[in-house]
Amino acid sequence: MTILLATLNARFTHASLGLRYLLANMGDLQESTRLEEFVIGTKTTEVVEKILAHKPRIVGLGVYIWNAEEAAKVVAVLKRVAPEVIVVLGGPEVSHETTEQTIAQMADYVVTGWGDVTFPKLCREILNGPKPLMKIHPGVQAPMNEIKLPYAFYNDKDIAHRTLYVEASRGCPFKCEFCLSSLDKTAWPFDLDTFMAEIESLHARGARLFKFVDRTFNLNIKSSLRIMQFFLDKLAAHPEDPVYAHFEVVPDHLPDALKEAIAKFPPGTLQLEIGIQSFNPEVQATISRKQNNEKAADNLRWLCEHSHAHLHVDLIAGLPGEDMESFARGFDHLVRINPHEIQFGILKRLRGTPVIRHTQTYGLVFDPYPPYTILANNCIDFATMQRLVRFARYWDMVANSGRFANTLKLILDQSPFANFMALSDWIYVKTDATHRIALERLTGLVGEWLRERGHDAEAVTAAIDSDYAGQMQKREVRLKGAAEHAKNKAKADALPQRQARHMAA
Repeated sequence: MTILLATLNARFTHASLGLRYLLANMGDLQESTRLEEFVIGTKTTEVVEKILAHKPRIVGLGVYIWNAEEAAKVVAVLKRVAPEVIVVLGGPEVSHETTEQTIAQMADYVVTGWGDVTFPKLCREILNGPKPLMKIHPGVQAPMNEIKLPYAFYNDKDIAHRTLYVEASRGCPFKCEFCLSSLDKTAWPFDLDTFMAEIESLHARGARLFKFVDRTFNLNIKSSLRIMQFFLDKLAAHPEDPVYAHFEVVPDHLPDALKEAIAKFPPGTLQLEIGIQSFNPEVQATISRKQNNEKAADNLRWLCEHSHAHLHVDLIAGLPGEDMESFARGFDHLVRINPHEIQFGILKRLRGTPVIRHTQTYGLVFDPYPPYTILANNCIDFATMQRLVRFARYWDMVANSGRFANTLKLILDQSPFANFMALSDWIYVKTDATHRIALERLTGLVGEWLRERGHDAEAVTAAIDSDYAGQMQKREVRLKGAAEHAKNKAKADALPQRQARHMAA
């Protein structure tokens, strides 16, 4: 009687941490439990066919904001062609406002919140009785030392080709109302010795890319330093085979000890994701976000000037009470600090988040379909919000792509937000598109806009040519690095064979 754990990931390179937690905690049911991951965009009937190939008695489906609509189609088809299969839903998308969701109505059971204990218990009741009477089962939060860690269930293919998600803690003590973590009472750490042993094991198996999903990695500085030292030790011992770590940090809490550790990471080995969201104190107070803006800006400047960390800094447009002028000031402030990437996000109403309480006061209007992006509020009308959405898309294509490093300086000049908004509006008029714009065409459009704005034609050409040459150089470095990696891997793979031949001799 097989239990199948399944989900639709946003990309193949993403590996589901949640499913692996469930598998690790299935206890006596683990041997009969299988895991199958799909990618959004896969034909629904193909997903269902592969699910049924396992001949499951129970299907546990992870539902998230990025796969909610496609997951609903999977459940609808699955219940039509195999109504005897029990479907159990879990994940953040179905953990709140559950009963009103079509996907929940089609499923047999829903586990809300933490599933580590509750999902295996529900499966035992389904298989062995007594049959559960309730459809919705609130997740029981087990003590952290009783939760089995999932990292052994990353297989060799995962390690070789995918991002490995890890967490040293769950939860968050902050109450930012746009975030689901605002519902947590605090952050709960895993036993650090146990966690570090698991990370050591992953590294020994060949893992080199670790993305920490902790909401506030730098909350406990002692733990942060120990984890960082692990990576620094690996980098020192094997500089020819570097590791890469990604941490999410709060910007106004970087004591000297943490700065000292960050400064030791060589280029290309550390990425920090830093949520600013807004520099407007009134907006911050409205959404219950506590942040020392001056200290946050100072820390960002220090990171830019004294570390090799790649900085990915978040801003959110559409927050209640923030108009275009306020957002533009914050954006320009961040551009002047000059992090590597500014992630220009648009506010989303995640199910269960407290931001919905501001709907009437601030006239918040959200898209009824995932990802529930804000459409308008009393500061920014629908048409202007659409301009911001296009701005965000073009910003990724031009600024965050790293392909226009020299040209971007001409674009932004003295008024970054106003200038890039002008470019964004102009490109949209020219193309009527925000996707599938070839790089060559985009380069031509950027050059044409700059010349129309009165920039010296030779300076524009020089900047674009310089960026193109830089891209070619990076491509050559990547190809050389890939060839060297393949060569080293071939040597490593051959070593056990040579050793076996020597032993046989």
